[in-house]
Amino acid sequence: MTVASIDDLGDLRGKRVLVRSDLNVPLDGDKITDDGRIRASVPTIRALSHKGARVVVTAHLGRPKGEPDPRYSLGPVAGRLSELLGAPVAFATDLVGESAQATVDGLQDGQVALLENVRFDARETSKDDAERGALADELAAFADAFVSDGFGAVHRKHASVYDVARRLPHAAGGLVLAEVDVLRRLTEDPERPYAVVLGGAKVSDKLGVIENLLGKADMLLIGGGMVFTFLAAQGHEIGKSLLEADQIETVKGYLAQAGDRIVLPVDVVAATAVSGDADHDVVSVDSIPADRLGLDIGPESARLFADRLAGARTIFWNGPMGVSEIPAFAEGTRAVADALTKVDGLSVVGGGDSAAAVRSLGFAEDAFGHISTGGGASLEYLEGKTLPGIAVLED
Repeated sequence: MTVASIDDLGDLRGKRVLVRSDLNVPLDGDKITDDGRIRASVPTIRALSHKGARVVVTAHLGRPKGEPDPRYSLGPVAGRLSELLGAPVAFATDLVGESAQATVDGLQDGQVALLENVRFDARETSKDDAERGALADELAAFADAFVSDGFGAVHRKHASVYDVARRLPHAAGGLVLAEVDVLRRLTEDPERPYAVVLGGAKVSDKLGVIENLLGKADMLLIGGGMVFTFLAAQGHEIGKSLLEADQIETVKGYLAQAGDRIVLPVDVVAATAVSGDADHDVVSVDSIPADRLGLDIGPESARLFADRLAGARTIFWNGPMGVSEIPAFAEGTRAVADALTKVDGLSVVGGGDSAAAVRSLGFAEDAFGHISTGGGASLEYLEGKTLPGIAVLED
């Protein structure tokens, strides 16, 4: 990337630095169930603190409707961030109001503050440049420089991601630099064989990345709910499994174009309901009962996928192979994760549900080459799209 790093910002002692982090973690009430994104944000925040900066962190959580909603407060995140930093994190109970101003004014060199959820302000996600700009002006007034480190949001043209960078001296944080470096390795000259594993619910969510990677990857392994549209395109009965009927013709085109480079399951776990207590059996893909739905790839498919991945030198994986949060339907995802830990090359877990799954299944993060913090941003990069939050840093 032809952008500045935090080392290029000069002497930061006494300077206020606004950091856009990605702290969008899953919550059960006020309990954080996966703190991976917070931990990934710590190195840049700590580096700025050690440089003597007065660090003001802004981030979003969930999808509030542009107004305060206690279900999406960053309060619990402030507590966990403080634990990870080993230092107090001052928490502002608003974004750009009296609490935020007082909190920022109270910072000393090396101290850290977290502003309340940036999406509590509807201007953050506005399509209107002037509205976003007005919020960006207020956020920029808190700082002397801006550091973009929320990779999970760089595909959004939002006030705290894009517009603030146009108003302040700016740099990319270590997380953003690392994420883009890995993605460039996946797209510009990947070591071969290059395998892509795609799962998740919908084919339509992955259309762009499939089209772009069909000509680049040596094999695409398809699982998750999206695979049943592929199986239907081959003429199989899929029972009550997830189906995007409007994508069948598109998928037929992929199958015709890629031939045996697209690898599909040969068996699935078919159940009567999406429940760990539901009756379920392993069946061949050409024998799915009409009254059941597929919720995972089967054991033979898991072995097939692992065998194909064993010889790969570069692997990108996005999307679980089944409903991995239910143990009865998690074995396909576990098999793919295990295969990635054994690859002699670059293995990339592409954020989102895949990243959460490998942690919940007990895999050590350092067993993989890279675990992305931004599933949507990773996919859009691999589609060949321009990411606004990256492009603005290159200006």
